[in-house]
Amino acid sequence: MAARGKVASFRLPPLPTISELIKLYKLRAKKQLSQNFLLDLRLTDKIVRQAGDLTDAHVCEVGPGPGGLTRSILNSGVRDLLVVEKDSRFIPGLELLSEAAPGKMRIVQGDILNYRIDRGFPKTVSKPWEEDPPNLHIIGNLPFSVSTPLIIQWLEHMADRTGPFAFGRTRLTLTFQKEVAERLTASTGSKQRSRLSIMAQYLCTVHNRFIIPGRAFVPKPEVDVGVVHFTPLVQPQIQRPFKMVEKVVRNTFQFRRKSCYKGVDNIENSATPEGTICSDPRYIL
Repeated sequence: MAARGKVASFRLPPLPTISELIKLYKLRAKKQLSQNFLLDLRLTDKIVRQAGDLTDAHVCEVGPGPGGLTRSILNSGVRDLLVVEKDSRFIPGLELLSEAAPGKMRIVQGDILNYRIDRGFPKTVSKPWEEDPPNLHIIGNLPFSVSTPLIIQWLEHMADRTGPFAFGRTRLTLTFQKEVAERLTASTGSKQRSRLSIMAQYLCTVHNRFIIPGRAFVPKPEVDVGVVHFTPLVQPQIQRPFKMVEKVVRNTFQFRRKSCYKGVDNIENSATPEGTICSDPRYIL
């Protein structure tokens, strides 16, 4: 218990502010990469709190950028933080943080869409799928351009129990455009109900925690941002292979809402090796 208390009491030493680091390294957000910096550490602290108790936890941060969220994660008492950053311009600033938190932070320069998170942490982190989630979390202020393809990829990994879910029911705390966050969490019958709603909710519980106004970011995006928390379910709500579910949902939502039954009709009688997804696919709406 003493060791746990020691971990939890860790605080970063005084460092240049994120704004000062941006000026020091002459960093500018790249529009083509959908980069927006979050400089308010009160907001980054609030994002980290949505992940739960991170005391002694293993964490993978996606796209740390200049490191605002990274600071909040390190100050939360984590045992081990792995950051995956594609843009080499941010590496010097992240190395400064790593030096300020010796033995706690590792840096990987690479694309999260290709990085093997299952190789980034020791197997001792793993917990059986049927038990409580492992003390492993994925947290990220995601660029808009990568957020949707990344969550779809992770949902497939979740269904297959591969990638970050090879360790068990790894939890995710991620940012999305407000509209995407609303789609991910939309309930049955909602106007926001979509392909994303079904694909996320049949595999995990999804909560839209809070909204960050666009003005909190630099540069200011045209939309607000939602913080969404995912916890994989022990048993998926649809007992069919991911690819099959994805095909049914994609066909269902390819038409406007009033005529979406056309998509269902296109697949309702189609034969597949796995059989039909259910006796009446309309239930997913």
